Amino acid sequence: MPRKSATSAKKPAGDGRGARNTGAGGKRETILAAALEEFASRGFAETRLDDVAKRAGVAKGTIYLYFSDKENLFQELIRAVLAPLIATIEALGDVDMPMPLVGERIVDMFVNQVLETRRKEVIRLIITEGRRFPKIAEFYYREVLSRVIAAVRKLLRRAADRGEVPAVLADFPQLIAAPGLVAIIWSGLFERFEPLDVRAMMKAHVDILFAPRRAA
Repeated sequence: MPRKSATSAKKPAGDGRGARNTGAGGKRETILAAALEEFASRGFAETRLDDVAKRAGVAKGTIYLYFSDKENLFQELIRAVLAPLIATIEALGDVDMPMPLVGERIVDMFVNQVLETRRKEVIRLIITEGRRFPKIAEFYYREVLSRVIAAVRKLLRRAADRGEVPAVLADFPQLIAAPGLVAIIWSGLFERFEPLDVRAMMKAHVDILFAPRRAA
């Protein structure tokens, strides 16, 4: 049996079954999946609800049964696509384990659940569109970034108390996510010129940050 390509294995928002569902929840999933395709290909500004409706196979008026406008549709897309991942990260924040092991889990989570899925398209949209549409950036910060930062900061403070990392690292949890942002930007702009081994890069980053510290 021939192997599926990485592209064909990727799933849209939700579980990918929206087009086959006919109930209210199924229609909502179908609209979100269509919205992801349109936003990813056109950007937020150029996407029209008419195009989302056409791709979803519904009347434009049906969209308004679930979403008040295009901005609300995009916000709900962020929530639907990223909420499960955020819950996993927050759960990690409540687990007391050595930071090198946490780092390995974060690397696996990012590669398997972001970079190899359509989630990266949503994050890339925030990076490219957030400055032009500050309400979207504010929503993403409130619903995603602030929760991730709080969870990672909790982990880092415990690690600092154990002497695993410098205490100042807890003031800048963004450093943990830096390679992930590089990977998303690189994959969209430069991958065809120089493929990036994201897993290896992030593993190197974790090794540098969480290497055993020598006593002064």
